[in-house]
Amino acid sequence: MKVLITGAGGYIGSVLVPILLERGYKVRALDRFFFGRDALPPMPSLELVREDVRRIAPQHLAGIDSVVDLAALSNDSSGELFEESTWQINYEARARIARLAKETGVKRYILPSSCSIYGYRSPEVVVDEESETHPMTTYAKANEKAEQATRKLADDKFCVVILRQATVYGVSPRMRFDLAINGMTYGAWESGVLPLMRDGTQWRPMLHVRDAARAICFMLEKEAEAVTGQIFNVGSDRNNYQLGALAEIVAATFDKPIEIAWYGDPDTRSYRVSFAKIENLGYRAEFEARDGVQEICHALDAGKLDKTTNTITLDWYKKLVKWHQTIKEVEMYGGIIDI
Repeated sequence: MKVLITGAGGYIGSVLVPILLERGYKVRALDRFFFGRDALPPMPSLELVREDVRRIAPQHLAGIDSVVDLAALSNDSSGELFEESTWQINYEARARIARLAKETGVKRYILPSSCSIYGYRSPEVVVDEESETHPMTTYAKANEKAEQATRKLADDKFCVVILRQATVYGVSPRMRFDLAINGMTYGAWESGVLPLMRDGTQWRPMLHVRDAARAICFMLEKEAEAVTGQIFNVGSDRNNYQLGALAEIVAATFDKPIEIAWYGDPDTRSYRVSFAKIENLGYRAEFEARDGVQEICHALDAGKLDKTTNTITLDWYKKLVKWHQTIKEVEMYGGIIDI
């Protein structure tokens, strides 16, 4: 099978691509490569395409059996600063790619969405795929619109699957330290101070990045009639955490005292999620928070990982925009010094 992965150089994509190649898939990896190309080195059966998802054309889908549409401006803070682009990329481009995929004979389209569209729920409520959604940010609202636009294309010849992923964590070639567990772990490792957004009572489901990739593989290989047109929450009940308790789990992983440093206004998003639907199909998440903390620490200790500007998504976007403006101001005749 040949699969088109949009956003293939991103946090999940750079983990997913090698897994698919190991399973014998051929992969067309399409990305802007905002964060560089090092996360996807040349590999057999891998075709790299540098393109913006807002400019995808039918030829990018030629010969493709399935699409995994990972490309998105992520996260909530990026969505608010780059609101128009978030709507273009996270909603309009996905809707268009799904339509093009169907028109060009692609058999399956998988949209990795987000559990963040559930917004706020009382602590005693556990939401499932039939629960009402309450997206609170541009990022979440655009995801929901993409779900609606792509899901309605499903029929007996075009399988559409929506995966509402929990908040992801763990080591990736395109590392992110702006994710809850990853950021907590780095702070505790680097300085013994663990950053935690107030007030710690909010519920949030978590998902290891390899479990996220495995869920996508699972849906690529599941019989179409069992999944088409459906939404699946991706995670596990044991990875539903209150953030304060999660911080204590992270801190307890270290053999040194860890201080919890509160920051920001209280986060009003809070949702506990049921994952029974996907588990009833046979999928199981393998990792828990402690596993992610340990692997991040091992990678940091070994010098294989570090926190740099491009591991904080919004900071990197801002830097790229600043560089772009500076270059435009000084460039002449197609160059800077050499022209």
